[in-house]
Amino acid sequence: MADGTSWGGPRPENASRGSGSAVGDVVFDRIPPHDDDAEMAVLGGMLMSKDAIGEVSQMIDVSDFYQPKHQTIYEAIINLFSQSQPVDAVLVANELLKSGDLDKVGGADYLHSLINAVPTAANATYYAEIVHQRAILRNVIAAGTKIAQLGYTAEGSQAEDVVNLAQSEVYEMSVGKVRQDYTAIGPVVHDALDQIDKLQNGDVERGVPTGFRDIDDLTQGLQPGQMIVVAGRPAMGKSTLGIDFARAAALHHGMTSIVFSLEMSKVELAQRIISAETNIPLVALRRADDITPERWNTLNQFWGKLSDAPLFIDDSPNMSLMEIRAKCRRLKQTNDLKLVVIDYLQLMSSGKQVESRQQEVSEFSRALKLLAKELEVPVVALSQLNRGPEMRNDKKPQLSDLRESGSIEQDADVVFLVHRPDFYDKEDRPGEADIIMAKHRNGPTETFHLAFLGATSKFKDMPQDYNNQGV
Repeated sequence: MADGTSWGGPRPENASRGSGSAVGDVVFDRIPPHDDDAEMAVLGGMLMSKDAIGEVSQMIDVSDFYQPKHQTIYEAIINLFSQSQPVDAVLVANELLKSGDLDKVGGADYLHSLINAVPTAANATYYAEIVHQRAILRNVIAAGTKIAQLGYTAEGSQAEDVVNLAQSEVYEMSVGKVRQDYTAIGPVVHDALDQIDKLQNGDVERGVPTGFRDIDDLTQGLQPGQMIVVAGRPAMGKSTLGIDFARAAALHHGMTSIVFSLEMSKVELAQRIISAETNIPLVALRRADDITPERWNTLNQFWGKLSDAPLFIDDSPNMSLMEIRAKCRRLKQTNDLKLVVIDYLQLMSSGKQVESRQQEVSEFSRALKLLAKELEVPVVALSQLNRGPEMRNDKKPQLSDLRESGSIEQDADVVFLVHRPDFYDKEDRPGEADIIMAKHRNGPTETFHLAFLGATSKFKDMPQDYNNQGV
């Protein structure tokens, strides 16, 4: 097969096929990679076989075709196929005639020539792979050109932004993502109704489980693309709750999770996880005499279960937002990342000069929300509260107590406020905690009652009938 790919020199003969608008895509006087013969063979195979349409439509998108007329023909074929209509050269010609595009693609004769260009529909997927690979190369060139232009025009202070954009562009290409464009309301409503139907039939997967019965019932798990804020005063247990989320996802459901700990070291975090999982008191793990042979046996059994668990911990000092994004993207590609926990927001650094700390935290908040959407994973960001709760009689935190930035409240999809009454008064509901869902973008708010087991560094569900006891 003649390959239409060209990186310079005189234009190859087969690159002149199709509408003249493709010529306008020349980058730096070179024709972008494409293969007209492969594009024709794909369309010919689709016109010959309905099975080929089903397979090819899963491999390539309309934008993968270089020639505009091939894009138009592909769309017409897919439209007929999606309506459960038969597909052949005559019916596609009729579809194009109705839309006024038949003459633009070369008429019915060109459609018949597509069928003659391929001996059998069986090879359609092979040709589709060639078309897709050429499209990837064109995307690489376009992204590289865009990044190079930004590099030349950006100010020195914008260097980190350009690096982040470059990483984002390369990530999207590597996972085969296409930037979304505007969409008519009809298909969007159809998708929403389809999701409701799947929910009723139990066909929709729940989000990332938190490990807590009532929270999971209300939220259906932490959802991809969400930014979840867990906030509390110092020593209230927000780090413990964040680690509990990561433990539930990674150790009990096999979902790849990463904890960025800007406050505790890896060893401290490991000790908390060991204590929570084995019920050996945290203080005992720091005293050699307290580790009895029975406890050693428990620890060895736990190690056997844990060795292959998809939980990652990063305690790099002075971690910047750019580092966090780069590491998350890499884990998404290599290990199918499902959950990110950052402990905690106010300890992050940007490495840039900013007008105020409030502006810097606002940037972190917005960037983490965008990261959640880009990677399609929930991002749990722990955050400090100001001294507002301590000024109130009941000591209960409120959404307005989020420290240093109102944008955290704005960007978050879910906000959990951690409140332990016995922290202020040892006689007030000892060992109990209120997890106040102060914001829930996709549903009602609620206050969840959990047990706080400080000795083993974890929260735990209350008994099933706890709420019926009038406590």
